[in-house]
Amino acid sequence: MKRETVRSLKDLAYFSSIGLSVALSIFIGLGLGIFLDRQFGTHPWMTLIFMVLGILAGYKNLGLAIKKSRKL
Repeated sequence: MKRETVRSLKDLAYFSSIGLSVALSIFIGLGLGIFLDRQFGTHPWMTLIFMVLGILAGYKNLGLAIKKSRKL
């Protein structure tokens, strides 16, 4: 394969994983919040806090990917 084709495929693989990264960040935060709510009986506060933190982490990953794409 040509060097340009390999680079394009690597970039495509990286950028296609961004959606998965955002979704996983949100679901991990949500799952951790639900777990902590069950442990401490603070329903729904930990769920809401950790879901928001997961959303923020997902968008941070998205921002880093955009920053990387601008350097290319």
